[in-house]
Amino acid sequence: MDLFTHVVFAYLLSFVIWGPGNPQYIAAGALAGGLPDADALLFPLARRFPILQHHGITHSILGVTGIALVGSFLLPFLPYFPHSSTLLYFVAMEIGGLSHVFLDGFTHFAVSPFLPFSWRELRLDADVAINIIMLTLTSITLITLSVERGTVPFSLWVETAWILTTIYGGYLLMRGIARWRAGLVRTREGYSGVAPTTLPWVWTLVDRQDLPDRYTIRYRPYHFGETTPAPDRQMGVTKIGPVVGPVQSPQEALDRTYAAAMEKNRWLSIRSHFGEAVARGDVFDVVWYMVEGSRSGRTFGVRGTIDRATGEMHLRSGFFRPPPGTMS
Repeated sequence: MDLFTHVVFAYLLSFVIWGPGNPQYIAAGALAGGLPDADALLFPLARRFPILQHHGITHSILGVTGIALVGSFLLPFLPYFPHSSTLLYFVAMEIGGLSHVFLDGFTHFAVSPFLPFSWRELRLDADVAINIIMLTLTSITLITLSVERGTVPFSLWVETAWILTTIYGGYLLMRGIARWRAGLVRTREGYSGVAPTTLPWVWTLVDRQDLPDRYTIRYRPYHFGETTPAPDRQMGVTKIGPVVGPVQSPQEALDRTYAAAMEKNRWLSIRSHFGEAVARGDVFDVVWYMVEGSRSGRTFGVRGTIDRATGEMHLRSGFFRPPPGTMS
């Protein structure tokens, strides 16, 4: 998840644990909730030491504990942090840091909580990493708590914090339940994976096979609580190298453009993707797009044309609206 959501979530979690009478521990927890993402500053070293990469050692239990241990001794020397129990500062920062690890593992971006002892990943696929709904809720929370602090009766500020905490908790609970239900449908219908979208009630059931010479995929949207399942979509392509000459069919257009499209958009190549080709005059219109993630009507992909007589391709990468009916 985004940095601000991590900080706000850790703040509200700390508020629940420590209560409004211990603002120093609430602030310590919120600070620790954002610190794991400081690994972005280690990017130059991550190329040489992979354990320092983003979602590396700082997103592990050991890394969080190390940060909490150092922070518990340094906090009293920072502004707005009074001298208090070093042990409680440590506990507050440990909880805040672990909340960061949990939230990242809650999404489709994996973390390895047992580094450096194991690269085993935690990935619950219950939310997307960057979610406009969560960003909006986080913005409202930050603005509301900032405006109310010191300008309204303290009791009202506390009630607001509890209401926002309930909203966050309800959102995560809904995501978790919907992911569980989607998993049951996945098993029943024989799909191999479940991918979240920006909408907590819409998921994508996916079954794909990516071999050196062939790519196949079957997918459909799953709506939480659905009574009439949507039909699935299926596609298979043969991965071939550059070929010149006439293109005889939409299927051949897909086969010919596959490698070029994946090269044009590397992000597309590592996610579940789908392609369509339609004849239009002297060319085939071709579109390749991600089937996971957004339900805003647009998605990442590659689109363009391939000449029916010569096989010449003109492809461009972008963020666009896929063909009607494909992302419903």
